[in-house]
Amino acid sequence: MQAKKRYLLLFSAGACLVLLFCFGGIQVPLSRRGPSRRDDRNLAGYHLGARWRPLPGYLQPFSPWEQDRSDDLDEHISPRQKRDTLSGLYTGKRCRMESCFDFSMCERNGFKVYVYPQLKGEKLSESYQNILSSIEDSRFYTPDPGKACLFVLSLDTLDRDQLSPQYVHNLKAKIQSLPLWNGGKNHIIFNLYSGTWPDYTEDLGFDIGLAMLAKASISTENFRPNFDVSIPLFSKDHPRTGGERGYLKHNTIPPYRKYMLVFKGKRYLTGIGSDTRNALYHVHNSEDVVLLTTCKHGKDWQKHKDARCDRDNAEYDKYDYREMLYNSTFCLVPRGRRLGSFRFLEALQAACVPVMLSNGWELPFSEIIDWNTAAVIGDERLLLQIPSTVRSIHQDKILSLRQQTQFLWEAYFNSVEKIVLTTLEIIQDRVLLHTSRSNLMWNCLPGGLFTLPQYSTHLRDFPFYYAKLGIKPHPKFTAIIHVVTPLVSQSQPVMKLLVAVAKSQYCAQVMVLWNCDKPLPAKHRWPATSVPVIVIEGESKVISSRFLPYDTIPTDAVLSLDEDTVLSTTEVDFAFTVWQSFPDRIVGYPARSHFWDSNKERWGYTSKWTNDYSMVLTGAAIYHRYCNPPLTLSLKTMVDQMSNCEDILMNFLVSSVSKLPPIKVTQKKQYKETMMGQSSRASRWADPDHFAQRQTCMNKFANWFGTMPLVHSQMRLDPVLFKDQVSILRKKYRDIERL
Repeated sequence: MQAKKRYLLLFSAGACLVLLFCFGGIQVPLSRRGPSRRDDRNLAGYHLGARWRPLPGYLQPFSPWEQDRSDDLDEHISPRQKRDTLSGLYTGKRCRMESCFDFSMCERNGFKVYVYPQLKGEKLSESYQNILSSIEDSRFYTPDPGKACLFVLSLDTLDRDQLSPQYVHNLKAKIQSLPLWNGGKNHIIFNLYSGTWPDYTEDLGFDIGLAMLAKASISTENFRPNFDVSIPLFSKDHPRTGGERGYLKHNTIPPYRKYMLVFKGKRYLTGIGSDTRNALYHVHNSEDVVLLTTCKHGKDWQKHKDARCDRDNAEYDKYDYREMLYNSTFCLVPRGRRLGSFRFLEALQAACVPVMLSNGWELPFSEIIDWNTAAVIGDERLLLQIPSTVRSIHQDKILSLRQQTQFLWEAYFNSVEKIVLTTLEIIQDRVLLHTSRSNLMWNCLPGGLFTLPQYSTHLRDFPFYYAKLGIKPHPKFTAIIHVVTPLVSQSQPVMKLLVAVAKSQYCAQVMVLWNCDKPLPAKHRWPATSVPVIVIEGESKVISSRFLPYDTIPTDAVLSLDEDTVLSTTEVDFAFTVWQSFPDRIVGYPARSHFWDSNKERWGYTSKWTNDYSMVLTGAAIYHRYCNPPLTLSLKTMVDQMSNCEDILMNFLVSSVSKLPPIKVTQKKQYKETMMGQSSRASRWADPDHFAQRQTCMNKFANWFGTMPLVHSQMRLDPVLFKDQVSILRKKYRDIERL
């Protein structure tokens, strides 16, 4: 009985304590370490976070509201209230694809993107117009909102700095009035600049609701994983398409340059972003570590100039930025007013390994890119250790980092189009998770933009990964013979060609693509062969149909042939043997070249025999079936209308992916037979307009790609002992020399 009374007494006392605590009668210390709150007030100048002297560029506290605490620390605010008070950015702070995206809108028509029509009187910046144009020219675009999975505003949201002339006023009301807005669901908003002086917060000035954010300079604190996309900060001069190649022309061993570490940029005397840049002079040595800053920017810089300004400005003017950039091993990328900086893309292009000093920055495309393979991630608080850190990196690692900067620059960053397409491909991988690309596809050549899931999701189906996977392509090929003339005689060149190809030990089957206006010949009219011969009618009888990804192609290699091509079985065998060592390139016989005509300021096409070439025509060439691409409508229409240039286009496409030239095998002066019937479409080679059309194609293709992807080569592969003065019995491909 007494035990029960004791338990009852203890329970009552405990309940009283709980009530006192809830109503503020008892104050519990928040930390067991350090002085109490009463002691806090007795310590002169003491406040939370002040036990250590703040270093230049110190990390912000983990809890963002810690820095704003004042003397009223006794006020109790719940974590949720603090989070909501701080953010104020948008209501969908906790959004993820699973909670704020409607996947059902993508089920019927796949991943399609709709761009709102431009509103009357609304002006767009050049950068935002480039973004919209890149979407409208992509395979994702649909003009029908009923088929769309993702929506993009036609209101310019790139610059949300209220002091900027590009700032769009009343954006909140304009967006809310859009009939398809739906609280932002299934929308994506692009932004480069947010906030304004002096804080430069990430507030866009309107509530984005449930929309995804493709934003530059976004912090890890506000970044919503698996929902937002971090994009790089790019200038208004960034090219819309094409883009320049990286500046690494050849690898130097050891991979050291004139400077070890460089930086040249503004120094902010006041406000956010000033700490790190103000401290750079501590590690500048004017020799191999050159970190230059200037105070000379802004209208009233002289009002705030400090004792170092004149000396810094004089040192700043001594060095040329481009010369420093191209001759340095590492480039410092400190934060500016915002977390991102133009220096990031500049360093990538120059093959200068970026050294990141921007704590809390969610790096661009961090969802897919492993930045540890291309950059050094530093800490603003450890600035003084940066020189010794980069000096300790082994030269093999430096070479690897530098090569990866070039791959990432050319794969994802050298044009607005690639930045936009990468953003959309990331979202598509989230939506269609079962066909999403692997980390290896995104971080190895040729990159995620060229390993489309529409072709395959398996690494072994792409020619670029054979070496990494330790596998080889299929040991046989499929021949596709393009026929445009009627079959009138058993002695026609196409009959001889079919028999010669079918005799190859590597031939799996022969496909005859019938693009002739006449009906298909009877089956018995084709010669008997040891391999299957499949005759199919071309789609709409157009020339581009020869490069369609037919399901009847079972092999990796495709031997593309014109009907008037002259090849022996030995030549076919040798070409295929060479291709097995270069499965990501076009390998064949007839070569052509391109050149820049400085007088006409345009690209030229030549068939002259010279010491180099940049194209191998697909009238007699082998390529991987991966190269049968889904052509864009504009290119397909142009090729089909002219019934010309399809071989040039194939070379453009393959070189743009591989960044390598084709492979020419064994010199041969004649690979075409004179065709009968000059009224046939095969006589186009004798047409005087044919060559002029190909000149036009070169320039139209280059304009569409935004650059010239073709690469010159002087390499020709011949059989061992080719033309050597030795016994013919010692030669494997002896018949080639007799041709």
